[in-house]
Amino acid sequence: MLKSRGDSSLVVDKLCDQTGGQYTAVTCFYFDFAAQKEQTATSMLGAQLKQVISGVEKVPESTWWAMQEQKRVVSRRKRQLGDIVKILQLITSSQRTFMVIDPLDECTAVQRYRPFDSLKEILEKSPGARIFVTGRAHICPNIETRLAGRVTSVSIGPASLDIV
Repeated sequence: MLKSRGDSSLVVDKLCDQTGGQYTAVTCFYFDFAAQKEQTATSMLGAQLKQVISGVEKVPESTWWAMQEQKRVVSRRKRQLGDIVKILQLITSSQRTFMVIDPLDECTAVQRYRPFDSLKEILEKSPGARIFVTGRAHICPNIETRLAGRVTSVSIGPASLDIV
């Protein structure tokens, strides 16, 4: 788990540099402690969906039709988390996708659990999807439990030379 926005932005930059020109999406979402009420699983995954779609030169026809069907189904109501997850599953199942979420511990404890179930659904349908989550050590057990078998945890702390 990385501990600062600077660290995860370096990860995003590196992923973008390494995957440039390939059919790969790199998305990111930064939680902000001051905006906890607005930042829900739906808003987080909705933002990631917008990034994936905006980065695709041409949406595959099967995905486009599925998106149109979802649009028709939800046209009379606000887009729901399940709808966003279905579209993300469709898109990420046909392309390699890296989703960066930083720092998850700044999301309210109640809202923190909702993304896990959705992320697990996406990972189950999208073998090319990879999710990079940062946060403080106290949320590691939650991540490992909710994404069982699909997570590698790395602890990173400051080096003594970093502390002035």
